[in-house]
Amino acid sequence: MEPLQPFIQTEQQQQMLDQLHTIGPAIRQAGEAADREGRLAEESIEALLDIRYNQLTLPKSYGGLGFGIYDLVLCQETLARYDGATALSIGWHVSIIGDAYEKQLWQEAQHEFLAKKIVHERALTNRAVTEKATGSPTRGGRPEGHATRQGDGFLLNGRKTFTSLSTALTHPIVALWMEDEQAIGYFLVDATAKGVRIDETWDVMAMRGTASHDLVLEDVYVEKDALLETMNGPRGAIRQNGWIIHVPAVYLGIAQAACDYATNFAKTYQPNSLDVTISELPHIQQKIGEMNIKLMTARHFLYSTIRQFETRPETVTNELGVAKLFVTNTALEVVDLAMRIVGAQSLQQTNPLSRYYRDIRAGLHNPPMDDMTVMKVAKVAIGE
Repeated sequence: MEPLQPFIQTEQQQQMLDQLHTIGPAIRQAGEAADREGRLAEESIEALLDIRYNQLTLPKSYGGLGFGIYDLVLCQETLARYDGATALSIGWHVSIIGDAYEKQLWQEAQHEFLAKKIVHERALTNRAVTEKATGSPTRGGRPEGHATRQGDGFLLNGRKTFTSLSTALTHPIVALWMEDEQAIGYFLVDATAKGVRIDETWDVMAMRGTASHDLVLEDVYVEKDALLETMNGPRGAIRQNGWIIHVPAVYLGIAQAACDYATNFAKTYQPNSLDVTISELPHIQQKIGEMNIKLMTARHFLYSTIRQFETRPETVTNELGVAKLFVTNTALEVVDLAMRIVGAQSLQQTNPLSRYYRDIRAGLHNPPMDDMTVMKVAKVAIGE
């Protein structure tokens, strides 16, 4: 049975998943090439734009599809089974849009402006908030990049690292320090504006296909309405963002792909020392069973957390962070079991398991970090 089938609740969800399955094989093939070449799978992004994936979480009142968090996670898990890097990359866009429009974070004119760009011009955004000197923004480092007032607008300067989807972004949201206000400002920047460039610095072993290059701003002038919001601390410390749960959904999808590959391998591989395929061996069946139990457990935890957040958000304390921690670490355990089934072949660069392992390992470095989640849980427990 399709692992997600019991979790699908609406016809709209099923229709989007069907479209993802239709374009999925081409996305998988493009993702393999993008990983080898260390680039974004632009052809996959275009295919997703063709099915309005960039409009997934934009409310229907703005011309979008109006998907919620639960819907998004279903889609992200499905997409990640074909290519985790593509899913994670565009996942930042759809999660940011879902969060911003649900909470009406900006002025209405700003919402209208970006919505029109998304619907009519296939716009894509991501928050460019990380810098080499600050590390993860969730740890509270102040941006070294800065915005200074100039006339009726601002002059922006800075370098942002880990800018996923970089080469396809049309309107990045850049976090910069505003000295006069003593606050962090978030600016909507036109990627084609003078002084904006992408430095192709992304040279890593995992999630190579996210093209998380450096975004560089050199004396970029923007009008005053480019300032979307200001904050005096890390966003996560100010309010909970349920949309961030798209991240563990990606790693769960990759883990499912690893399980599928290893299971199919076991069903078809018959060394000449055996009269049957290795799927008949007890120790292989043990590993296949363990993989599926881990996936079931992680999936139920993830989706029940989402239901709780969407229906009773006041009861959620650390569940979102724990879901990310548990699902990501469980995904690592699943791919490890898959590699034990396949054996040394899984280490070949051309073997999908090699990429699945590298990509899932990157999940430990996506926010929230495991140590922060564990400490928050401990403090709640001690306080209670």
